[in-house]
Parts: sequence; C-alpha cells; structure tokens
Amino acid sequence: MGSILTQGFILGLIISTIRLSVPLIYASIGETISQRSGLINIGLEGLLVIGAFGAFLGVYFTNNPWIGLLCGALSAVALNMLYAFATITLAGNQIVNGMVLNILALGIANLAYNSIFDVTGNPISVNGFKPIGGEFLKVHPILNAFFGHTVLVYLLIVLVVLSYIFLFHTSLGLKLRAVGENPKAADTLGINPIKIRYLAATIGAAFVGMGGAYLSIAYMDKFLSGMVAGRGFIALAAVIFGKWKPGGVVLACIFFGFADALQLRLQALGSPIPYQFLIALPYILTMVALAGLVGKSIPPASNGTAYIRSK
Repeated sequence: MGSILTQGFILGLIISTIRLSVPLIYASIGETISQRSGLINIGLEGLLVIGAFGAFLGVYFTNNPWIGLLCGALSAVALNMLYAFATITLAGNQIVNGMVLNILALGIANLAYNSIFDVTGNPISVNGFKPIGGEFLKVHPILNAFFGHTVLVYLLIVLVVLSYIFLFHTSLGLKLRAVGENPKAADTLGINPIKIRYLAATIGAAFVGMGGAYLSIAYMDKFLSGMVAGRGFIALAAVIFGKWKPGGVVLACIFFGFADALQLRLQALGSPIPYQFLIALPYILTMVALAGLVGKSIPPASNGTAYIRSK
C-alpha cells in the first residue's frame, strides 16, 4: 500500500490515464456523432486499426507526423464509406456491416504491412509526435503529468468542445440529432436523412481515425496488428455510459482509461493479485458499468434503424 501512495506512483498513474484515455475519447466522440444520426457502428476496432496503419504509412514515407495524422483520418473515412454505403444506401444491417468492417480492416492492414515491409523481426519505428515542454517539464514532475503530452492530447480538448458546439448549438447539429430521433419526420421538414447520415459517418470516422493515429504515431511510434486491443469496443461502451453526450463520454473514457492504467501500474509493482485478473479489469468494469445502465440510458430513437426514402 505504501508504494501505491507515493508521488511517483500517483503521477505515473495520471500520465498513463491520460495517454490511455486519448484514443478512447477520439473514437467515442466519433461514435457519438455517428449514433446521434442513427448509425450504430460497431466497426470502431477496425477503424482504429486502419487509422493507425494509415498514419504509420504517412509518417514513414513523409517523416511528417501531421501528414500522418491526416492519412490516418482519411484512411478511416475511406474504409467507413463502405459501411456507410451498405447501411445507408443499401439499408443493410448496421451490426453485421460493422463486424465486417472489423475483420476487413485488420486483414487489409496486416496484408499491406507485410507486403510493404516484409518484417520478420522487430517492428519498424517512425518519428511521430513527441511530448511538448522539453527539459523544463521533465524537472517538474507535477507539471509534466498534466502538460507533458503530445499535441494530439490538446488538439483533442479543442475537438471535444467543437463537437459539443456542433451537436447542440448549430442548425446542422440540430438536423443531425433530428434524423437520429425520427428520420421520416425530418424528411418531411426538408432535411435529407441520407446526406446527414453520410456526413455523420464521415465526421465520426475521421475522429476514430485520429484515435488510431494517436496509437501508432504518438503513443507507440510503430504499427502492431494487436495494438488496438479491444479499445474500439470499450469506446462503444463509453458512448452508452456517457449517454450520447460529449461531456459524459469523455468522463466515461477517463474512467476506463484509469482502470487500464491502474492494472498496468499494479503489475509493474508486482501486485499479488493474479495478472490475468488485472488485465481483465478494464473489461470487467465495462460490463459492470453497462449492466448498471440497463433501462436507464436512452439512445436516439432511430439508432440502428435503416431509413429508406419513399419516391
């Protein structure tokens, strides 16, 4: 217990919580926008993978992390257009198409990575985003815990605020939420649900792609096929836990990020708790949180429902 209460452990826990929460928040905000329009996309795992791979390739070939971030976002948007076409235009099952997205993305990323790099040993590293602050923050541990992160952390804060303003304080956001509640009624008022859902799918995928980019060019500086490690499904749970509101979603992601950071720190300390239980801790808390919200968290009324416009 004494080693847990030390300043080093607490500050390390704060740093890990922030870093592990960031990709969850990117993905969850994107899914929030998507679900607010009536699209449940359980393919977040795949979009994170393809975003991470696209960003890795962008940095590898240009040595510019900003281009890598753009490539990650565009890669996720491009792949998600397959899901959008299948679910919006063809009115296919959203859950099934989301699962296909997960399988397809992992296959594309692994095949392309092995074909391009032919790696059999250690994975290739790239020169991604570095923590800001330099030597000044390194000698001030408390400041470093909160401000010694990459620029993608602070960009995320801006994007979360903008997403809230977009959803609740703009006419376009109002139209998007109207489509998520009742696309037929919105259509009779002159709102095109098809265009709105395509817009939501595009914005949502861009957010998720940036979350994947964070993993490969800010958190690890390399691409690994298993680097997403279930974060897409935790992000889905965070959307429900946060009740489809950006503020609540961010708090839910921080909660799950804290659970993941805690189990890593406890393992590093050599905790007597079996490591298998510690690894499962974030997922156990996810299930407990969702079980406690059954019947209490109300999604958009048309969530998961296809809409076919009458002629």
